[in-house]
Amino acid sequence: MEVSCLSLGASSLGGVFHDIDETQGIDTVCAAVEKGINFIDVSPYYGFLKAEKVLGKALQQLPREKYYLSTKVGRYGQDGVKSWDYSATRAIRSVEESMARLHVEYIDLINVHDIEFSDLNQVIEETLPALTSLKAMGVVKHVGITGLPLEKFRQVIEQVPAGTVETVLSFCHYCLNDQTLLDYVPYFEAQGVGVINASPLAMGMLSERGAPDWHPASEQLKHYAGLAAAFCKQNGYPIEKLAIQFAVSNPQIATTLVSTARPANILQNISWAEEPLDPDMLQQVMQILEPVQSETWENS
Repeated sequence: MEVSCLSLGASSLGGVFHDIDETQGIDTVCAAVEKGINFIDVSPYYGFLKAEKVLGKALQQLPREKYYLSTKVGRYGQDGVKSWDYSATRAIRSVEESMARLHVEYIDLINVHDIEFSDLNQVIEETLPALTSLKAMGVVKHVGITGLPLEKFRQVIEQVPAGTVETVLSFCHYCLNDQTLLDYVPYFEAQGVGVINASPLAMGMLSERGAPDWHPASEQLKHYAGLAAAFCKQNGYPIEKLAIQFAVSNPQIATTLVSTARPANILQNISWAEEPLDPDMLQQVMQILEPVQSETWENS
């Protein structure tokens, strides 16, 4: 897959962060594709099926050859209750259900969702073989894994046949305050695994609004992120702009996902990604964040 450096994360279409206007959500997807974004990522977990349903309505308005579509198996929810099921039977049924909601005849990339919540042995021995069987049938084109702890990617990749895992989707590990994903990129490249980066704003922490109440980062990390955001605002260079430019500027990372359900937001993100990064601003913000560069919410 030759993907755009900026791509669309469809979690916002599920109202994950706040209520959305469905028509605006559909218009957001169409605007993104019309402006050159060609990779869209979703999951049945986002909004407990809502994101896939809204995305499916949008995709009916777009030529299938204009986008690559990624969704997931393993993480679900219903009536406000989260659930996990990494069995082969559920994975296969989940793909069928997702294709129906998305109104497509195949999925470009199917992922095992958030493998840190699974029994890795089940993922290795059951989930991935099930998805590989769907790939052999042409139902899915590529297979990947997603999650927060980077080391778990290596644990899975090393215990499955070469080529089984074609992509990894990592979030919050390549952004202004945390670049630990780079420690693993040479390994992924050696294994022929493509790298998808998500959440360049560190789940909203790298924004003028700041981290939401539920954010798992330490108070110290939130404090320094706030200082960086204030510095950017004083200089007329939104931290959101700097964060997106930083994320898309690394050629070792195939694409970076941003999530929104508002057309104006996705157009703004695309515009920012197309502008050259200001190296002086980046250096000064990195200096502000230096005291917390080694801190992630895996160890906070």
